[in-house]
Amino acid sequence: MTSKSSTGITRRGLLGAFAATAVAAAPTYSNAFGLLRGAGDIRRIRMYSGRTGETLDTIYWIEGDYIKEALREINHFMRDWRTDEVIGIDARTVDIAAAAHRLMDVNEPYMLLSGYRSPTTNAMLRSRSRGVAKNSLHMKGQAADLRLKSRSVGQMYKAATACNAGGVGKYSRSNFVHMDCGPIRTWGG
Repeated sequence: MTSKSSTGITRRGLLGAFAATAVAAAPTYSNAFGLLRGAGDIRRIRMYSGRTGETLDTIYWIEGDYIKEALREINHFMRDWRTDEVIGIDARTVDIAAAAHRLMDVNEPYMLLSGYRSPTTNAMLRSRSRGVAKNSLHMKGQAADLRLKSRSVGQMYKAATACNAGGVGKYSRSNFVHMDCGPIRTWGG
């Protein structure tokens, strides 16, 4: 998802080289939430989409600053794949997912099931399932439904809950965890 310049070097490639030389090249959780303070100065998110076939592996935060180009890439990746609509994904949601990923000590990328949902998509999903909220934070770009092959829903749920930073829903029958940057709350079975 990164385009190369005529020299073959991209800004993200250069940032990646910088990250490889950093002391701790693992994602850390936002200082605003108080988790993993001092654990490093780089945040990275890795995901793939079975719906679009796309992959994302990006460093989106370095030394206290979000990287605008990386956030744009995340926005596009987490778009409503049904309508191809893109909005700004709340970076706090990405921080929560990255922090939970780090807590699980896993190399596998997340499988993104749902990021942004347009109101049309949300209404369609709501008509098919009672588990879809009418005013879902997905419609604000503040939620993600994620899965890992190497970790159980329970393990993912515990890691996301440990972040103490937003909503965490456990959907054991559907094999995914919902993470959002809304009020702190938990649900599911």
